[in-house]
Amino acid sequence: MSVPTIGDEYSQLMENLRKAEEHAAMIAHLHNAERKTEIGVMWLAVSENFKKLQHQLTQLAMGRLQ
Repeated sequence: MSVPTIGDEYSQLMENLRKAEEHAAMIAHLHNAERKTEIGVMWLAVSENFKKLQHQLTQLAMGRLQ
C-alpha cells in the first residue's frame, strides 16, 4: 500500500464533489419531471453549491484563497 499524497487526496476529493454535483443535478431534474419544481430548484441550488465548493478548493490548492 502506497503512502497517500496531498495530490492524490485532492484528486479523490474533487472527483467525489463532481459526482455529488452530478447526482444533485439529476435529483433536481427528476423532481422537475414530476412537476415538483420547488424541490427541484432547491436541489439545483445544492448542485451549484457543490460546483462553487470545487472552485474554492481549487483556489485553496493553488494557494490563492485569501
